[in-house]
Formats: sequence, C-alpha cells, structure tokens
Amino acid sequence: MSASSSPLSLSPSHHHRLAPLRRAAPSLLRCQSSSSPSPTGFFTRLGRLIKEKAKSDVEKIVSGFTKTRENLAVVDELLLYWNMEETDRVLDELEEALLVSDFGPKITIKIVESLRKDILTGKLKSGSEIKEALKKNVLDLLTKRRMKTDLQLGTRKPSVIMIVGVNGGGKTTSLGKLAHRLKQEGAKVLMAAGDTFRAAASDQLEIWADRTGCDIVVAEEEKAKAATVLSQAVKRGKEKGFDVVLCDTSGRLHTNYSLMEELVSCKKAIKKIVSGAPNEILLVLDGTTGLNMLPQAREFNDVVGVTGLILTKLDGSARGGCVVSVVDELGIPVKFVGVGEGVDDLQPFEAEAFVDAIFS
Repeated sequence: MSASSSPLSLSPSHHHRLAPLRRAAPSLLRCQSSSSPSPTGFFTRLGRLIKEKAKSDVEKIVSGFTKTRENLAVVDELLLYWNMEETDRVLDELEEALLVSDFGPKITIKIVESLRKDILTGKLKSGSEIKEALKKNVLDLLTKRRMKTDLQLGTRKPSVIMIVGVNGGGKTTSLGKLAHRLKQEGAKVLMAAGDTFRAAASDQLEIWADRTGCDIVVAEEEKAKAATVLSQAVKRGKEKGFDVVLCDTSGRLHTNYSLMEELVSCKKAIKKIVSGAPNEILLVLDGTTGLNMLPQAREFNDVVGVTGLILTKLDGSARGGCVVSVVDELGIPVKFVGVGEGVDDLQPFEAEAFVDAIFS
C-alpha cells in the first residue's frame, strides 16, 4: 500500500508513511511460530492473563475509588452503634449515602428494602452482619446475570475491537491504554484511526501508537470515510498476522443520528473482512457524569449493539455507584474502569474487588 494507490498509510510512528512493521518486544506469548497455540487458545490465554494481572493490581482499584469510598464511610459510622430501635433512622441515612454515590433510586430502594426485611425478620442481628449483607446485595446486582467481563476475542485472527463514545469521555486514551495492556501480554496490536471527524484525533492516536510501540493505519486524505479506514486496517491486520486490531471511531453525541449511522457502516465494513467481527464493541463512558450516562449508553446500544463498557475518570468522581446502576439497567458488562492518569490505570473490572474497594 502506498500513498499513490491508497488514501491510507500504515505507520509505526506519527509519520504518515508506509514503514517496516515494528517488531514486538520478546514475550512468553509468541503466536507466530508453528509451535504456537491456535488463535482460540491464544485469545483465551490472553484474556486470562489480563484478568490475573488485574487481581495483582487490586490496590489500583482501591485507590481509584477513594472518593466514592469516602462518601460511603458514613456506613461504618452508622452501623458501629446500630441497635434495633434505630433501624429506620440508620436505613434512611444509608439510603442517602447510596444516592449521593449515584447508585440511583431504583437500586438504592432495592438494597435498603432487602436489608430492612432481613433486619425485621431477625436474619441480621448486628452492624457487621448488615454491612456484609449490603456488600453481598451490591455484588449480586453486579454478577446475577453472569455476564462475561473479560474480553471476548473470538476464535480467529485478527480479533477486532471497536471503541465508541462521545468526545471528551476518554475514548482515544482508553484505546491507547488497552493497546498497552494487550502488548504487555504479548499480543501483536494494530491501531486504526477511524475518527475522521475530529481533526486532531489521528495525531492523538499516533502519539499513543508511538508510546505503545504499535503499528497504526491512518487516512492520508481529508474527509476519508471512517468505514474505509477501518476496513483497510482490518484487511492489513489479516494480511500481516496481527492478533488484535483496535478501531477508534468518531466521537459523537448520541443524539447525532447521521454520525451514529456512520458507526453502523463501520461495523458492516469490518464484518465484510473478518466474519463475526467486530468481536467487541466497547462503549467509553465518562464516570464523572454518573447516572447521566444511561441515556447515552442506551442509544449507542440500540444503534450498534454494545458488548462491554469502559468507565473512565472514576478516580476523580465520588459517583462510583453508577457502575452498579449501569450494569443493572442495561445488562451490559463493565469490562474496564479508568482509575488514574497512568498508562497502567485502565483496569479490568472485577466485581468483588470493586465492592471491597468502595466499602472497605
């Protein structure tokens, strides 16, 4: 592919030119040799290793939800000297603490009434028992549908992940951090600069490609169609043996229907190159908006069929309860949470670690 024959270029740096593919760093997960596992085995192991790494980084989750935990610290104070006569007052204050942390009215009432019932029937007899029941209620809400929170990367290469969302939510940054995490576990990653609507988007993604040592396909011509960029990138990923193609898309308001339809075109274009792709469509949502993210998430889901959520900026928000509401309301799993500015601060979501972090 050259500039004269195509409006696209493949580059391992921020220059718009065709260059030799950058070699990945040595890894225990090489997948190009004849003795390497099948794509199915490779992707299964890749997902598992990312999850295992998350468990070892649990302190990042704990520190990332500091503001939400501070909001909920009142729970311990309320339950420390709890007695039966104080039940109504304590539950009223607990309800307020949950609402302030953006659990939402529906979830909050469900939790509080469950606790009230168990207290009045004598099932819960102490403050510590009430707290454990509270944590179990929240955990059950997050896990009851048995949704898969690990990446579903399919059975053939390349696995294709589309990243969607509105501008300002951390979409391109999340893609870059996800690329870093996948590269760390030995995956050969290709980025696709499909945000052709925003002038600086390709430049921003190329910086991330440089930073993570990934190759990238970008449009050389202005007003290139996003679907064309992404289909060429997936085609290149297929030809050159990439494990994962990460597709950036134009950030758009969920009310901008022409741009939302562009996402449908992108999805169709990818599917023509790799059957069954995209394997994941991850919606990036700004955690600081709390429950206001729900209409946005519903619209994106209706248009393209979101398979997982990335909730960003939760370290700067006291609204961590929105995680529970989003899962309960939409039935879409949270796959990653952004809990800091660092390249390693996009963390795979673990329901149990999350509950421990906000109620520790």
